[in-house]
Amino acid sequence: MSNVFVNIGLSLDGYMAPEGMTMEHWDEPEYRDWGAKWGALMAWILNQQSFREHLKLGPGGQTGPINDLVRSTMERIGANIMGKRMFEAGERSWPEEAPFHTPVYVLTHERREPWARPGGTTFHFINDGPERALELARGSAGSRDVRIAGGADVIQQYLNLDVVDELEIALAPVLFGGGRRLFENLHEPGPRFRIDRALDGPAATHLRYLRQ
Repeated sequence: MSNVFVNIGLSLDGYMAPEGMTMEHWDEPEYRDWGAKWGALMAWILNQQSFREHLKLGPGGQTGPINDLVRSTMERIGANIMGKRMFEAGERSWPEEAPFHTPVYVLTHERREPWARPGGTTFHFINDGPERALELARGSAGSRDVRIAGGADVIQQYLNLDVVDELEIALAPVLFGGGRRLFENLHEPGPRFRIDRALDGPAATHLRYLRQ
């Protein structure tokens, strides 16, 4: 069966997204300086060769252990799951060839037909809850794994279901002071993980945890 994993960037004080990074201010990155904060959080990945190839940003980019980590993560994904807010933000900013190249299952109350994009991405809109989305994602992932892409509330739902097998966190040395925390609204007892790997990089520490 496919593993279920989370792969995200996280600020030093535990936020996935800075305050002000909302649909209302998506076109205003200067609002509460969310654009600069988000850029600092994700700076580690922008020059990785594998990431540039994946998004067709042109040749070049860094190679080495961090790049190998990015490549292996992208290659293992057979399906993605995300929330409506993440999808709506991406719908406004992703290129025509959306950057997933897999089926994507969107948790929503909206009824909508599947939306196919060039490059192999098809968005499926799921009204029957996170368990149904995971069932469908596993069915389409085949021998590859299912990534819970976000946002924070969707990741929390799957943590509360105790189905997340792995957490991959790129911990960046930036402080947000507010925003969307990753580890909130978790039920007791919470899921338990053990440290599997820590990889140091110049702009983030890459941590991998496995479910016990």
